[in-house]
Amino acid sequence: MRRHLDIRAGLVALFLAAVAALGAVVWRTGYVQALQPLSQAGESDLALAADRLVTQLSRYREFAVLMADHPALEARRAGGPRAAADNALLEATDRTGTAAAFFLSLDGRILAASGPGDPFDMASTEVIGRARQGALGAGLGMMGDIRVFTFAAPHFGADGTVAGTLIVVVDLAALERDWRGSLPTVYFTDPGGRIFVTNRSELLFWREATSATLIAPEGRRVALSVDRVGGHEIRQQDLSPYIPAEAVYLTDHLPVIGLTGHALIDVTAAKRLASLQAAAAVAICLFFGALLFLATERRRTLALANQRLEERVSARTRALSETNAALRREVSERQEAERQLTRAQADLVQAGKLSALGQMSAGISHELNQPLMAIRSYAENGTAFLDRGRPDAAAGNFARISQMAGRMGRIIQNLRAFARQEAAPATEVGLAGIVDATLDLVETRIRAEGVSVDWTAPATPIIVIGGEVRLGQVVLNLITNALDAMAESVERRLRIRITEDGMGHALLTVQDSGPGIEEPERIFDPFYSTKAVGAAEGMGLGLSISYGMIQSFGGKLRGANAEGGGAIFTVELTNAKAAA
Repeated sequence: MRRHLDIRAGLVALFLAAVAALGAVVWRTGYVQALQPLSQAGESDLALAADRLVTQLSRYREFAVLMADHPALEARRAGGPRAAADNALLEATDRTGTAAAFFLSLDGRILAASGPGDPFDMASTEVIGRARQGALGAGLGMMGDIRVFTFAAPHFGADGTVAGTLIVVVDLAALERDWRGSLPTVYFTDPGGRIFVTNRSELLFWREATSATLIAPEGRRVALSVDRVGGHEIRQQDLSPYIPAEAVYLTDHLPVIGLTGHALIDVTAAKRLASLQAAAAVAICLFFGALLFLATERRRTLALANQRLEERVSARTRALSETNAALRREVSERQEAERQLTRAQADLVQAGKLSALGQMSAGISHELNQPLMAIRSYAENGTAFLDRGRPDAAAGNFARISQMAGRMGRIIQNLRAFARQEAAPATEVGLAGIVDATLDLVETRIRAEGVSVDWTAPATPIIVIGGEVRLGQVVLNLITNALDAMAESVERRLRIRITEDGMGHALLTVQDSGPGIEEPERIFDPFYSTKAVGAAEGMGLGLSISYGMIQSFGGKLRGANAEGGGAIFTVELTNAKAAA
């Protein structure tokens, strides 16, 4: 008995080890597959940031070329008054947002300037030298503590030769204001590897010594962990809370402005997707293993019962044989009769035993055959789809296995719909359906936290202009924020209403019974949050992002404290009928 227990324990341990190995393989495969679209999206973001920077600088390059031939500068070079040339440069820099402009003679004298400053401190000798040779010079520089990009355009005289130089200084910090803090982390380095332009200010003036080492402005060296996964370079760093700790590293050289673009794309989403796939694979294997273990245990129990029955029959047969032998010694006719009786009894026992076995086998087969065959078929199809690199099709087969839990199936269907990236323009969307689907997603949490939901869909469907997935994200954010706000409240009541204002707008209100809003005027500011700092508590971007989504639909999002206590958020959207 002990030996059988040890064998079963060993088989279970071997099965669990195999399931763990399979989960690790599925996680690794899913992670590698998820990195590909993540890297492609990151390359697009990096290219967009690079194009934006090049486009912004190109505007000032054109300004330098055009302004170099301004009549006021020509007059100044010919010996005219400086005040007119200074005013022309000042007026031009004010209109274009240029930090400063200087008009130099060939011998380096400042003939005109938009303000105080030394152009030779801001523009390198190489940049000015290119302009004196008749070409457009461009490069990085510093104006005190301000990072600048300088353009040097040649000023041609009447004979077609270079007669002067116009230096145009662009404040790089002003260009960064439009995209500072946006995702993902992007920065641009000069030929020496120094970070000169970025949307993360804490990275300014860091220098890349090697692919695995960064040097801080004060000279401190920071080592990075670099790994390659599926052809992608993965960097692990601890530089800032706003820089992903583990990210795909991408680069793009920009010869037009002499900079190199870099991007760090957070891999958290790819890891989360891989973990979900691995968890699904492990759960299915454990489910099948449990079914197989139960079936094996039933068969083993039946075999033990049959063995005990056979032992009892054998013992009884031996007793009867001994009795028959004694009777045969006394009466031969009785002995013959006893032998026939013994054979008849043995036949009846065997027939009864086989009948019992047939009935039990039929019951077990009827109970297990059909679900096992269906589960095995879906599992084989799911495995085949995974082998072909089609995880979505495999997920469909796995969803069919779990249809016996209909509630779980509906939740899985809703989760798959909110996640996809919605790139389509705003269309007509049923507002009540969005609310129903969102409440379905958070129903488990609502029940667990004892929240009373006051929600009744309007009698007449209200159709608005918006994006189904993005609008669902907004509603989910408002509801989960309300649940978070009521976590410490004695009375937890969530009230949701959809109305029309009679002016072509539909209004969705979400009201909670929490403590209310401390600073209503700041709730839509990025990174503003009343929650504790931490990955699980949010970064204060939910309402800011929701505000932007609603604005993209032509609507409005408002938040205030309700008269009876708690907070109330109102989403105002264009009614589709009014729009038509």
